[in-house]
Amino acid sequence: MPESIVKPCPQPPGKYEPVIDRSRCEAKGPCVTACPYDVFEISPLTAEEKAGLGFFPKLKAFAHGNKQAHAVRADACQACGKCVEVCPEKAIRLRLRAA
Repeated sequence: MPESIVKPCPQPPGKYEPVIDRSRCEAKGPCVTACPYDVFEISPLTAEEKAGLGFFPKLKAFAHGNKQAHAVRADACQACGKCVEVCPEKAIRLRLRAA
């Protein structure tokens, strides 16, 4: 499909939200650039996020500067799935938001 033809996203903002698997994310960032709604940013893990990681995911996080992707504007997500497609670690999935 030519780039000039943009397929609309299937859902209204806020119906779905991206969920990031902290044990997989390596902060490579293609989700940040692929998302047309500016949902993601790469930022440092919180102490609580780090505490929830197992030994090997903690090592991986350390190797990547203790940074990962965060869905800082999850309410803007329109479930287009571009983030899921581009994530090299398969660390992102979309889930229906709780009502």
